[in-house]
Order: sequence, then C-alpha cells, then structure tokens
Amino acid sequence: MCVWTSILYELTNNILINVRYTSSCRPRSVLLPTSQITIARVFMLNQPLIPVVVDKPSLTFVFGTRPEIIKLSPVIHECTERKISYDLIHTGQHYSEKLDDIFFDQLDLPTPEYNLAVGSKSHGRQTGEMIAGIEEILDETTPDTVLVQGDTNSVLAGAIAASKLPINLGHIEAGLRSYDREMPEETNRVLTDHTSDYLFAPTETSVQNLQNEGLSDELIHLTGNTVVDAVYKHQQLADRQSTLHTDFGIDPDEFILLTVHRAENIDDQSRFKNILDGVSRLGQKLGAPILYPAHPRAKKLVESVSICVPDNIRVVDPLGYLDFLHAESSARLVVTDSGGVQEEACILGTPCITVRHNTERPETVSVGANSIVGTDPNAIIECGLEAVSKPTDWPIPFGNGTAAATIIDICCR
Repeated sequence: MCVWTSILYELTNNILINVRYTSSCRPRSVLLPTSQITIARVFMLNQPLIPVVVDKPSLTFVFGTRPEIIKLSPVIHECTERKISYDLIHTGQHYSEKLDDIFFDQLDLPTPEYNLAVGSKSHGRQTGEMIAGIEEILDETTPDTVLVQGDTNSVLAGAIAASKLPINLGHIEAGLRSYDREMPEETNRVLTDHTSDYLFAPTETSVQNLQNEGLSDELIHLTGNTVVDAVYKHQQLADRQSTLHTDFGIDPDEFILLTVHRAENIDDQSRFKNILDGVSRLGQKLGAPILYPAHPRAKKLVESVSICVPDNIRVVDPLGYLDFLHAESSARLVVTDSGGVQEEACILGTPCITVRHNTERPETVSVGANSIVGTDPNAIIECGLEAVSKPTDWPIPFGNGTAAATIIDICCR
C-alpha cells in the first residue's frame, strides 16, 4: 500500500490548483490528476501542513544539437503558453555561437539558462562530462521531469543523469530503431528508452518496437512527432522570409539539396567520394545544380582532405532553420543521410533518397517518400531518377501537428 509521505501544493487566490506528492512506493514527485485534488485537499486539511507556492521549474529540457532544438521547440512553446516553468540545459555537443543564436531567434526560444560547452570529444569523454554537468544542475533545480529528444550523446547523458535521481525521465521520439548496433545513435536510443518513465513514441511502428522489447504499455504513449508541429508552424514563414534562391542563384524545383554528415560516410574517403560522384552525375542527368550545406566538420574535411568536389556541387556553410526548411520544400530532390531530413522532406512533399543502408524512419519508405540507396554511385543515379518521376501525394505518417500538446498533457497528469 502506498502512503503519502510528503505533499507540495500550489494555491492561487487561496484555491488549490496543483498537488504533488511523494509516496512510499514511488520516491518521485508526481503531479496528481485533477480527480485526486479534492482527496488531497481533504487529506491536507487534516494535517499540520503549511501551504507553499511551488516556485521551482517542473520541467527541464536537455539538448545539445540543432535538430534537437528544432524538435523540442514546439514542446517548449507549449510550456510557455501554459505557464509551465522549465529550464533549458544546452550541453554544447554541437555548438556554434552564431548558428545557435540564429536557431534560437528564428524558433523564438529563450537563451538556455545553462550551457555546458562540452564541445566535440570522444564519445566516452563527451558523454561523461555531460553527465557530471547535468547531474549538478538537476541536483540544484530538482525538476519533476527531464525531457530529452532523439538519440544523441546529450540524450544519453540526460537520461543517465536523471535516472540516478528522484526525477522522471521522458524520451521524445522513443522507439525508433535502425537495428544497426554499429551506430552510436542506436545504442543511445535503446538505453534511453529502457531508462525512461515516459516513452513518447511518434508512430505505431515505434510503439511496436518498444512493446517487442518488453517495455510496459503503461510507459508508452503514441504522440506523433514534434517535427510535424515545427514544420507546420514555420513553413510559410520560411517561404516568405528566405532569400535562399537569390543568395545562391538557384531556381525553385530545379536543384538538388544534399546533406551528408554521418561519420561512416564522411570519414571513409571512398564512401564520401562515391556519394559525391553519384549525386554529381545525377545532377548532370537532371540538369540540376546541387546545393550542399555542409556540417562544419564535413566542410573542414572537404577543404583539408584530398577529395575533389565536382564542379556542379556547391558546398556552402550550414543554413539557418528557415533557409534550410525553404531549401527542403523547394528542392526537386533531397539526398541525405540524416534521419530528421528524411522526416522533413516527407512532410514537405519533396522526394528523398537516403545514402545509407538502413533507416530508423521506415515510415518514410512505406509511404513512398524515401528510398534507401546506399552509397554506390549507380544506385544513387537510378533511384534518384525514379524518385523524381513518382507522385508526391503520399500521406504523412508522423501525426497531425499536435504532438507537443499531447506530450505536455501526459506530463501534467
């Protein structure tokens, strides 16, 4: 039998609005459902307890890369609209002051209260430093729930830090699986899912993956993907404000957007050259120039290693969120190794081919929006030509743009 061992509650104009309790059978702070508030109030009226106003943040978001910022932004906005207190912890896993400022400004997000500035290091050292820094902050702020999104080292660090403390952990985008254990991200996904108290699964496929691993249905919540929320909110603004076509001298629907950043593709010179060769030849056949906004690490490799970039591939600095969203929506074809870009291209109705041998977003393939082509130049050409010849009226498999509201509803139960 659970016994309430402590109670913290909020009063507004002397009216009870929120109650949190710690019980003997679950040593974590839990927000009581509305149906139990009356019971709690009766309980408190018979106890020598003094009303206090809760002034500590109830949620803490941990992130470290720009894709995480994009996908968490709708959830953060939902908290702001509902006047739910929160903290932001930026690990600095991928940190560029200029680019981060652009993303936070364009997504209308506050500057994070905490920045660990960990930077690029080996996986172990980077993750270890993050865990220590996050733990210190969580000890100080004691949130009810930590929310992480995706599969980065920042996600794993946030999960480990929260799991060692009396704090709930919510994993947004839970249940994605590539079934490729050579990918560090796959390890991060699995470990985070098996540590979480809330598993926010974006699709039925991800729900099934979690169930297949023996995770309790009580932990699993089908929410849709917050990337839909973000795209729906910002697409029209991006189309209005972006000067991408003028800046780079390209016409809408007449260029190929290339994004290649994964270590297994850019660190292997042979694979990288094959990708560039295949995309270049595909561009020649389509009469389409290629725009390649390169991750800083990839751009550095292109400039420092003996890799000859074909003339019809234009390598540029990373784009801001609105410019990149506009590039995705106005490209004739997207060629990528990014999971998030596969999703966004699918939502925007732009054909996509993925230069990998697997994907944790199989829904994009199932609806006909994406093809997994590997890195062979001939396969890139063949599949690219096929992709641009097919209809683009596929259904969106990631929900209807209400994922953020659903996630916050669940966190506040």
